[in-house]
Amino acid sequence: MPAAPDADSPLAPFRSVVVLGFGGPEAPEEVMPFLRRVTAGRGVPDERLAIVAEHYHQFGGRSPINDQNRALGAALAAELADRGAPVAVRLANRNSPPYAADVLPELAPGPVLVLLTSPWRSYSSCRQYREDLAAAGAGVTLAKLPPYAALPGFRSAVTRCTLEALDAALAADSQGPLALVCIAHSIPTAADAAAGRPGEGGHAYSRELRDLADEVTQAAARHTGLDLATDLAWCSRSGPPQQPWLEPDILDRLTELAADGIRSVVLAPIGFLSDHMEVVYDLDTEAAAKAAELGIRLHRAPTVGTDPEFVAGLADLALARAAAARGDDAALAAYPPADCPPDCCRGRGPRPALCGPEDGSDAP
Repeated sequence: MPAAPDADSPLAPFRSVVVLGFGGPEAPEEVMPFLRRVTAGRGVPDERLAIVAEHYHQFGGRSPINDQNRALGAALAAELADRGAPVAVRLANRNSPPYAADVLPELAPGPVLVLLTSPWRSYSSCRQYREDLAAAGAGVTLAKLPPYAALPGFRSAVTRCTLEALDAALAADSQGPLALVCIAHSIPTAADAAAGRPGEGGHAYSRELRDLADEVTQAAARHTGLDLATDLAWCSRSGPPQQPWLEPDILDRLTELAADGIRSVVLAPIGFLSDHMEVVYDLDTEAAAKAAELGIRLHRAPTVGTDPEFVAGLADLALARAAAARGDDAALAAYPPADCPPDCCRGRGPRPALCGPEDGSDAP
């Protein structure tokens, strides 16, 4: 493990980096305990969880997400080392080992820089992680990277992955109309309405995803010469049927496209960093089966994963965050504020959340 950076490191004052992920089971016997932790307090019966568990068992009872996040951490560590900032990068999870509550005390007193594995702003993609940091990080000084949906390296990598998939689709399906559909994880509409900082008007989650979908679609239209309209659909809906979630669901959207005579569809999973279960099951399995039923040839763009341009962008952001912690107020001018106010992305209750100005996380 690399030694902690010295005072002259461009990553100072941070002594380590944590990639904080959602977590996932790594063996069949871990699937149901994992699902119970994810849904704790919501009253979801085991009968319903057993249905979801079958999604994991189709892939050997093992989610790919932990390996993917370890790979992202290793790629970021290598990029930072190349820039003169060798540092330990650790994986910690909310819902499966290695738990944040076990990893963070090992890094005390810090300071520790935290990378959330979602670039988006909402309760489930940002604030809930901060609540877990508050529960797990006693005795450790923590700061996080800003939400990074606007990171140029992320947006460029997403666009490039989509264009490559479009080229492959056009080569395979040169005849007939083609559609491009951008995909993200659905959330309850109430959570979307609360997403963002106070005074922004809410809807930060869907608004920023729509903005990226517009950018990707415009680039695709220029690249292919096709008349493509922005199309954003959602996957992975859960919760009771009476609770409104962001729509349209991708299965419903495929049905609509088939009725319109579309026979080739490229799915661009712009809302995801890696090919975890919401991608390999909800898109590659469930949506692919629906497309086959409808007579649609489905093509799926890769997620950014450890794309070098994306990883380089994360390193840029980590070094800018470190400069801001050292007192360079302009270092993060191009990004949303790293610290979140108390009423940001309000969720299920008044649980304390770290990495806001009120806990002094910007003054390690």
